[in-house]
Parts: sequence; C-alpha cells; structure tokens
Amino acid sequence: MRKAAPHDVTRRAFLHTAAVGMAAGCSQSNPAASPRGVTGRYPFYRAAGDHRKLGRQHGAQAAEHIHAHLAYIMRTLRLSRRQLRERALRFTPLFTTHCPHLLEELDGLAEGAGISRADALAVNIRGALTRVGDEGCTTYVIGSRGTADGEILIGQNADTFAEIIDFAYVLHLEPTGKPEVLIWTFGGMIGYHGINSAGVGQFAADLGTGGPQPRFGLPHYPVKRMMLECTRLDEISALLGQVPLGANGSYVLCDGRRKILNIEATTAGPVTVGDDGAGFIAHSNHFVGDRYATPANHQRCMPDSFTRLERMNGLLRDRYGEITVGDVQRFLGDRENDPTAICRRRTDEVGQGIETAGQTVASIIAEPARRRMHVALGNAADRVFVSYGMDS
Repeated sequence: MRKAAPHDVTRRAFLHTAAVGMAAGCSQSNPAASPRGVTGRYPFYRAAGDHRKLGRQHGAQAAEHIHAHLAYIMRTLRLSRRQLRERALRFTPLFTTHCPHLLEELDGLAEGAGISRADALAVNIRGALTRVGDEGCTTYVIGSRGTADGEILIGQNADTFAEIIDFAYVLHLEPTGKPEVLIWTFGGMIGYHGINSAGVGQFAADLGTGGPQPRFGLPHYPVKRMMLECTRLDEISALLGQVPLGANGSYVLCDGRRKILNIEATTAGPVTVGDDGAGFIAHSNHFVGDRYATPANHQRCMPDSFTRLERMNGLLRDRYGEITVGDVQRFLGDRENDPTAICRRRTDEVGQGIETAGQTVASIIAEPARRRMHVALGNAADRVFVSYGMDS
C-alpha cells in the first residue's frame, strides 16, 4: 500500500471513516447533542514507516489533541510545566532499557507536535507521574465458538473522565517490519486499547488499589504497544513477566490462533486467568485470579466493579454461540443497575453515596480477523458505532 504523506493521511483517514460508517448504515449524530460539542465520531489518523516517522506523522496529525492532553495533565495533577517535565524525564532510563524503539517514536511525536521529549514522555506516563488512577472499564473477549460467524470478538467500555473525549481518536500504524496496529487512544499515547494485523487483541482495566503495591516502573501504555508487537499470547505472557510494571492492570487477550486469555499483570508478576471452559472472559476492576482475589483486596476496588462483571457475564452467557457485533453493541450500552451500569453515566450525575470511576467515553468492539474495530463515542442512548479498518 502506498505510504501517504502526513498531510494526505488526515484527509484519507477522514474519507475512509466516513465511507465505512455510511456503508454500515450509520447516521451522523446531532453535533449539538454530542458530548462536549464534538461530532459524534472519533477522528481517524494513519502513520507508516520506521518509528521516528510513525511518531512524527502521528504528532503532526494529533498535535491539537496532544497539547490539550498536556494541559489536562498539568491541571488535574496540579503540576507546572517544569514539574511535569522533570517527573517525566525520570522515566527515560526505563524506556531506554525496555523499549528504546518507542523512545525513538516519542522523539518523532515531539517533532511532529512541536513539543519536547519530556512532554511526549508525560502523555505516555499520565497518572504514574503522581501514581494516580482514574479509570474504570469493563472488558470482554469472546472465543470463536461463542459468536455467530465463528470469529473472535474482543473489546471494552472505556470509562474515564469526560474531558478525554476532546482529545481521543483512532490510530492506525504501519511500523516497518512489524504487525500493523489499530488502537483507540488519546493525546499522543502510542499504546492503548486495540488489535494488530496478526490477530492479537488487548483490552485493559484498572485493578484498583489492592494487590501488590505500585512502584517506580514502566507505565502500562508503552507495554500495551509492545503487546501489539507480539503475534502469540505466549509472547505477551513472557513480556509481562519481564518488564517492571509500575502498577497493576488486567488484560483480556486473543491471538490469531483463536486463543483467548486474561492476565492480571501486577508489579509482582503476571497471574493467568483462563475461561474455565466458558468460551468467553469478562473483567472489570477487581481481582478474579486466585492469588489476589481476597476480601482485603476486594474492599479496595471500585464498588460497582462486581455488579458490572456479573451483568456482563450474564449477557455473554445468554447469547453464547450466537453473539453478533449487534449483540455486543447492546451489551456495551446496557443500563441495568444504573447508575453503576456497564454503560456508565457522568460521575456528577449519579448523586451522593455512589462512587464510580468516570463515565463511558468510548465503547469498542474489535474483529481481529477482519482487521477492524467499531467505536462509539460517549454513552448517549442514540450514539453511533463507527467502523475503522486497517485496509483502505
């Protein structure tokens, strides 16, 4: 495929997204009714080449999102630009040791967006700058026996603060000599939720404050990107056992060999959780693996995590063997147990006495075998799922 110049990529990506959305029968949401005045769909950017070029093209296209993300981090973490940069640069040795190629990509991102290396690091470290967590999320992976067409479906509801909507987008990367990557991300992050062209999918959820304690270690965002450089689940398991993670997180995973898995990746090492013969796996924000699924740890997780997981498991179980993309769209929009539902409302709408971790800002359904994802912006009842693919 011809590698487009950065100024061509934005236009091509927009036209491709619009065409796919129309082909799927999606109607444009009313901009006035969309969250924070956006158009009802996430932008779509593409980049290709070596890591420096990937970063430069990504940064040029997403510059506005990146600058907004930096401002958001400084405001919410109460850091000055000098403080943010000083803290971010402390992570340089970790990137140099464990993912030097991604540090090269961040240098390109800085060039493209007109920021410093420290700024590019900061947007790929985020809460780890002060060890603050801000995300909920409900994840799922459905094995090939559970779907109507015999292909794996994997994805999640991404639950975080509403401001994220303003600087989020879908990104397609074509790294030289490595699998293509398709992710939903925001503000210059080079690794987040998504799939690769080898059939690998990874979607993540926070695990609260229980379990092994946080430490100074590699943030999850570059690790997520390295996971999408893998072609098999055993490679991902090995990776998570090698890198020094700074915090705990859960991953639902699949690969091109039709295998599915859940790994609770902790600062003390990974814990593998299988499907127990169910043919699907769901996860929310508490430990389910035997090692850390203790009453003490569960008391330190998000209070609505248990009801969300129970509800998602029930929805998947009831339709198992016949599950379609349309079914999963309905599951991800589910309002049972509202306001602590799978599809979560804004925290300031739920009233006193209810604790949640943000709101649903994106619902994602990935079809790795078809090299595409369907993404809905926000949590409105009339939201539209837009299709984004690796292929033009």
